[in-house]
Amino acid sequence: MWDFSTEPDFQEKLDWIERFMEDEVYPLETLDLTPEQLERATAPLKQLVKDTGLWACHLDPELGGQGFGQMKLALMNEIIGRSLIVAPPIFGNQAPDSGNAEILAIAGTDQQKDRWLWPLLDGRLRSCYSMTEPGAGSDPTLLTTRAVRDGDEWVINGHKWFSSRAAKADIIIVMCVTDPEQPPISRMSMFVVPADAPGVNVVREVGVLGLGEAHHAEVIYDNVRVPADHLLGDEGGAFVIAQKRLGPGRIHHCMRWLGQGRRAFDMLCERALTRFTHGSVLSEKQTIQSWIADSYAEMQAARLMTLHAAWTIDQHGTSKARTEIAAIKFFGAKVLHDVIDRAMQIHGSLGMSNDLPLETMYRHARVARVVDGPDEVHRVTVARRVLKGYKPHDGLWPSEHIPTRREAARQKFADLLDEATSDL
Repeated sequence: MWDFSTEPDFQEKLDWIERFMEDEVYPLETLDLTPEQLERATAPLKQLVKDTGLWACHLDPELGGQGFGQMKLALMNEIIGRSLIVAPPIFGNQAPDSGNAEILAIAGTDQQKDRWLWPLLDGRLRSCYSMTEPGAGSDPTLLTTRAVRDGDEWVINGHKWFSSRAAKADIIIVMCVTDPEQPPISRMSMFVVPADAPGVNVVREVGVLGLGEAHHAEVIYDNVRVPADHLLGDEGGAFVIAQKRLGPGRIHHCMRWLGQGRRAFDMLCERALTRFTHGSVLSEKQTIQSWIADSYAEMQAARLMTLHAAWTIDQHGTSKARTEIAAIKFFGAKVLHDVIDRAMQIHGSLGMSNDLPLETMYRHARVARVVDGPDEVHRVTVARRVLKGYKPHDGLWPSEHIPTRREAARQKFADLLDEATSDL
C-alpha cells in the first residue's frame, strides 16, 4: 500500500528537530567562530541531541544509533540539511565520519569496533576517507594505490587526493589494490591507517568550492606499514563495502539538499512578497510566479523520488535500489542548483553577497554535481539499468507502427469485422 503519512511519535521528533534548528543551530551560523570555539559551543547541543535519542541515527541501536531506517533518516536529514555545515556534527552524522562509521559497522570486527568505531561515535576520534586518486576520477577500476602483504603487515604505497579531512584526522580509511590480477570488483581492499603512521604524508590541503580551504587533502603513502588486523572485511571486498556505504549516503545527501533547497525557496517566496519595483511587488510578476511554481514542482518531484528510493532500500536492500539512487543523485543536484539560482536572482546584488547565506549555498550546489560520483556517471547507470527492461524490436517498423498494428488487428478481429459488414 502507499502511505504518505508520518507516524505520530516520529513526527514529534521531527517537530523537535525543527524547533532545535531554529533556536540553537541557525544562530550559530552567523558567528565567526574558530573550529575550537564551535566545538565548545556545540558540545552541550550534542549532549542534548543524545539525551533526546537523535544521535547518530544512521546506525543500528547496538552501535549507538536508533535503527530508524532510510525513510525516517531521509525525513530527518531534510531538516538537518538546512544548515549543512553546523547541524550534521551536532547530530553525529557529519561526513566523512558518518560514512566511515557505517563502514566500520558493516565490515569491522569486534576488536576494530572497540578500537575505532566507539571513539568515532563519541567524538573522540576524527576520520578521513581516502579513495580518489589523480587520473582515476570517478572510475574506481583505475585506482593504483597498492597494498602488498609482508608477513604480518601490509605495506601501502600510492597517491591520493580529495581525501576528506585528512589533515585533521586521527584515522584514515584507505582503498588500495591488493590483487591487480583479480577482476576490478575484487581487486581492492580497505585498511584503517593511523594518520600519524610513518610514511603518511599530507602534501597539502585542497580548497574545495563551498567547503573551505581545509576540507580535503592530497596525501602520499610512502611505504606505510599497518598490521594485518587493520584490513577491513575480506581481502578484495572493498568495492562491495563501498557500495553498501555510498547507497544510503546518497539518500542522506539528497535529502539534505532538499533542506537547502527549501530554505532557498522560503527566501525566494519571502522576497517575492516583499520587494516592490516597477509598480508592484515581485510576486505579481509572471516571471517570478513561474520561478515559484517551477521550484515547488521540482522540489516536490525530487522529494518523492528520494523518499521512494529510501523506501526501496528499507524494503528490498540497497542493491535493489541502484536505479532509484542514481536517479535522485543527479536530479536532486540539479533541483538544488536551480532553486538556489532563482533565489539569488530575485535578491539581485544582495543575493550574491555574503550578507545572505545564498552565495555559500550556491557553491555547495555546484559541488553536489560531483560528490559521490558526477552526474554523468549516474545518468549512465540509470540509462543502462532502465534499458535492461527492454529489447530491440524485430522487423523494419517500430512496434507501435500503426499500419502494421492495424493489419494485425484486422486479422485478430476478422470474424467481428465480417459480422459488422454483413449487417450493412
